[in-house]
Amino acid sequence: MANITSVLKQLEQERTRLASHLARLNNALSALNAKGSSRRGTISAAGRARIAAAQRARWSKAKGKKVVSISAHKRKMSPAARRRIAAAQKARWAKWRKEQRG
Repeated sequence: MANITSVLKQLEQERTRLASHLARLNNALSALNAKGSSRRGTISAAGRARIAAAQRARWSKAKGKKVVSISAHKRKMSPAARRRIAAAQKARWAKWRKEQRG
């Protein structure tokens, strides 16, 4: 009987040790998962002005170095050429319809 009592006492001590260890782990996990302060700081008008000026300088620098490519002259089709193409297309469709009918 003394043997069972000593085993039971050891198991209770082990359970207490594990419970405290588990509590420490839970505290560590909650500390890691906790979000930081959601409050944002305010910025002065002078600070906003400095940021805006720096951003304008960045944009002007980027735009100043931009190489403007000259686009090729767009070719225009004469009305007569458009009529010829339209007539040829109508003839192709007429031929296709005739072949489909059988």
